[in-house]
Amino acid sequence: MKIFSLLAQTLNATDLGIPKADSNTVLHNGLNVAYFVAGITAVLVIIIAGFTLVTAGSDPGTVTKAKNSILYAVIGLVIVILAAVITQFILGRAAA
Repeated sequence: MKIFSLLAQTLNATDLGIPKADSNTVLHNGLNVAYFVAGITAVLVIIIAGFTLVTAGSDPGTVTKAKNSILYAVIGLVIVILAAVITQFILGRAAA
């Protein structure tokens, strides 16, 4: 175990190019990735459901499923946007 403490004393993180980040930055970046993935997923669901709606023809069951998918994806997208705004506000207040 002495080797690790000796190594830590001799190496400087800034000399190695290792960035330093506080917990708020890590949390902010992680949440941004999660919001991005959720947003892309919602947009893909809207595109696929739109294609299904166009190609459904006169089948009322498929039309209803496609409309519901679009509705739920839009609601999910609104929730993701609101969550991003709320966490941005909270993390902004915590940094101040």
